[in-house]
Amino acid sequence: MQNLTLTWQASAGASAALYGAAFAVRRVRAVGAAGRRELASAVLREAGTLLALFTLWQLVGHLSLMSTDHALDRAEWIHRTELKFGLPDEVSWQRAVVPHPWLVEAANYYYATMHFGVMLVVLLWLFLRHRARYAWVRTTVVLTTAACLLIQFIPVAPPRMLPGNGFVDLAVQYGQSVYAGGPVAGVVPDQLSAMPSVHVAWCVIVAVAVIGVARWRWRWLVVLHPLVTVVVVVVTANHFWADGLVAIGILLVVYLVQQAASGWRHHALPLHTGAPPSEARQERSRAGR
Repeated sequence: MQNLTLTWQASAGASAALYGAAFAVRRVRAVGAAGRRELASAVLREAGTLLALFTLWQLVGHLSLMSTDHALDRAEWIHRTELKFGLPDEVSWQRAVVPHPWLVEAANYYYATMHFGVMLVVLLWLFLRHRARYAWVRTTVVLTTAACLLIQFIPVAPPRMLPGNGFVDLAVQYGQSVYAGGPVAGVVPDQLSAMPSVHVAWCVIVAVAVIGVARWRWRWLVVLHPLVTVVVVVVTANHFWADGLVAIGILLVVYLVQQAASGWRHHALPLHTGAPPSEARQERSRAGR
């Protein structure tokens, strides 16, 4: 089966193309279409920024500040420590889905595609419908991902690389591995950056954003996304529980830092709202409905 994720080359090329398109759209002079032109340019630019971040994530994985020789040892230590603290053994969760091929294939697809796809859709929705809230969420994504990437300079193997502990690489077995094919253009696919889990961090950001911004009653269904993601990364043996817990801890720190910075800006510039007055009025109008 074909690789299910973008390579760093594809995402970098798409990012460059989007930035170029954003610039080109801004240069087009069409009578009476200035507003639409600015909106289209901004959408293309933000999409290019997200893909650039994804490219960085793909590239950083093959770099490390420490030797990769002990990546498996660190994974072994995480597994032992989890069991010592009484966390459920990920092996038992994986064994529960192994007899059901359709569940395995669905989990592999979800792991490979949904973290990026859902994030892209939510950011687009925020940008088009809730512009005043968009910058906060985008900054959260950038800061959280950057913090995760810094920690990932210390290589840690995923559970699927520990067959001696009972884990199985289900994606390889089913021909759905995003790491299949070996090095691409001299870059080794990111396999030793399991700690922390960017998948878990992103899905929680999505859920918090939708619940906090949307006003329709069905918004709480988005909680299923992080719940399903956590189960998926565990049963596919791509992450330990600890990988997700650390990611959520990083996200909480990012929220606190943003809140503190927002409070400082509010006191320093009391008239600044972070959005044009018209957008701020739109947000208050939506909130009142």
